[in-house]
Formats: sequence, structure tokens, C-alpha cells
Amino acid sequence: MKKVFLFLGIMILIFSACSTGTNVKRVDSSKQIDLSGYWNDVDVRIVCESLIKDCLNSSRVAQAIRAKGSTPMVIVGRFRNESSEHIDTAIISSTMETTIFNTGKLDFVAGGDVRDELRAERQDQQSNASAATMARLRNETGADYMLTGAVRTIVDRDGNQTVRTYFVTAEMTSIETNQRMWMGQNNEIKKVVTQPKNKL
Repeated sequence: MKKVFLFLGIMILIFSACSTGTNVKRVDSSKQIDLSGYWNDVDVRIVCESLIKDCLNSSRVAQAIRAKGSTPMVIVGRFRNESSEHIDTAIISSTMETTIFNTGKLDFVAGGDVRDELRAERQDQQSNASAATMARLRNETGADYMLTGAVRTIVDRDGNQTVRTYFVTAEMTSIETNQRMWMGQNNEIKKVVTQPKNKL
């Protein structure tokens, strides 16, 4: 009888240990989920949709396209995180770049680490590839404009409540003249986060 109780006790421990394990549930990627109140994927989607729409509908962008007579070339510069939390701004810039590029209104040239890798490969080909197949030096397409931006936050806190407001800006600037072709701002992201008082 003792062996039966011992066996049942062990089985209960095993089942209870299994039930406290990690639980993963897949959800629709468009579903809004806010766990902490910090910046998340929904915020990226809202901000990028707004800024891209503003850019593509800009009369100055249309004017720049007409003045050039061909599709302007853009390079993506730095999107700065000037907020009070960790935000991967590369997601914002790459989302904007991909979406705008796919409209055909603006073309993008590689910048940053990708450009450095391409230049290193081109340099390597000068010594290791055949003359007929190697990529030529000094034949890059120069960019007309640079896309840059920043994320900033205003945090207002009182007791167990915090209001977080995000300001995301983006600009396209002429590389030759420093003249702005387009500027946009999104400040639609505002969250009220209430924490249990015993967590303060």
C-alpha cells in the first residue's frame, strides 16, 4: 500500500512539474498585444504606415522626381534612438526602405555595413577574379538623398501610472545641398500603463 501511495506521489510531482513548463501559443502577426507598455511591433506598423504614406504623397517628393527626370536615388542613414528605452530603429528604417522601394517612386542604394561588404568584395575581385568577370571600381551609383530619422519619448509618471508618448521623425535630405526634400512626424503612439501598487 505504501508503494502505491509513493508511486501516486511521484506521478503527481511529475505532472505538476510538467504543467509549470513554458507554454507557447502562436497568434496572428497582426494581433495587437501589449504586455509591458513599451515600444512593440504594433507601434512600428502604425508609425511606418503613416510616415510612408506621408512621404509618397508629398508634393515635394513628386517635384524632386519631375526635376530629376528619373527615379531619385536614396541611401538610408541612421535612425537614432533618443528615447528612454531600448528600440531597434533598424526595423523602422528597413520597413520604410522596403515599402517605398517597392512602390517604384524612389530607388535605394546600399549603405552602412552592406556597402562596406560590397566594397570589400569588389576590391577582392580585383586580385582574384578574371578580368572579364570582375566588378569595376569607382562605378557606384551615387545617392541623391539620405533618409534619416529619430525616435523620442515623453514619459509622464505619477504614482503607479505612466504615460508614454512616442515621437518618430523621418527626413529625406539632399546630399549635395543639405536641402530637405521631405520631413514627416508621427506622434500617434500614446500609452497609459498602470501597474499594481505592490510592484512599485
